[in-house]
Amino acid sequence: MKPGPLAITLGDPAGVGPEIAAGAWRALRAEGPRFVVIGGAGALGRTGVPVELVASLSEGAFANALPVLDRPLARDVAPGAPDPDSASAIIDWIKTAVQLALTGEASAVVTAPIAKALLYEAGFRFPGHTEFLAELTGATAPVMMLAAAIHEPISRVPGLLTRQVIVAAGLTTAGALKRDFGIANPRLAVAALNPHAGESGALGNEEAAIIEPAVSELTAAGVAASGPHPADTLFHPEARTRYDAALCMYHDQALIPVKMLDFWGGVNVTLGLPIVRTSPDHGVAYALAGKGVARSDSLVAALRLAAEIAARRAGH
Repeated sequence: MKPGPLAITLGDPAGVGPEIAAGAWRALRAEGPRFVVIGGAGALGRTGVPVELVASLSEGAFANALPVLDRPLARDVAPGAPDPDSASAIIDWIKTAVQLALTGEASAVVTAPIAKALLYEAGFRFPGHTEFLAELTGATAPVMMLAAAIHEPISRVPGLLTRQVIVAAGLTTAGALKRDFGIANPRLAVAALNPHAGESGALGNEEAAIIEPAVSELTAAGVAASGPHPADTLFHPEARTRYDAALCMYHDQALIPVKMLDFWGGVNVTLGLPIVRTSPDHGVAYALAGKGVARSDSLVAALRLAAEIAARRAGH
């Protein structure tokens, strides 16, 4: 069966979501992958691209207009001016896209950026997209690839780090590299938490007490895992030839090297879900919204990667 179109959630309509969705359509309208936006058509209308309202993801001539499954806002939102009253609609767009993916109407979900603080005011109780998607899909051990530690304040990281968490993330990552990326024998490099991998306990004992046992357990489970590796020597070109994915201990440990390598084209992939989900690796960028300068590179990359993973899953 040919995979269905991708579903993009519009994200915060006051951010750059509408503009990067429009830019992605301009970039992909001729060759695809085909996608449908789930969100408010009014926010897309001001981008200048032709919009076609559709009742299902199978409708619409993608080459001629950007198809939109319209779920309107209660009131218009101006670019750069976030409105707490839009939070419920933003949450509903995500729920709708996930349901379409779970039923197979959408082959993948690609999420435009949200501002979590805005959603918290509406009672949103999740740290971010990843945890919300896990709740909606029943997944128990999601891993955000490119940012292997899910969003948490840096002060909480040592207390949250456990052998079980690392092992679960490693197993999920290794399985996804096989299924979604076609790597038959994936190699994982596990980063240390402390400088110099703890310096034999002088700079911290998390490596000896938590990370080393986790690496041993992954190896015993048949995963080609190594570490803990000092993070400051893990990401240079020669080091990257020795692994397929690096398992990082906190958000910026992963995101800083990713953004150094490809600031505009970085993509987040949520592993361990029953659906395919990717997202651009940037935020809502309120300061850029409505100015016509937001770049769609990361969203285009996220769409292309989602389509590749969906096709690979369909092939299996």
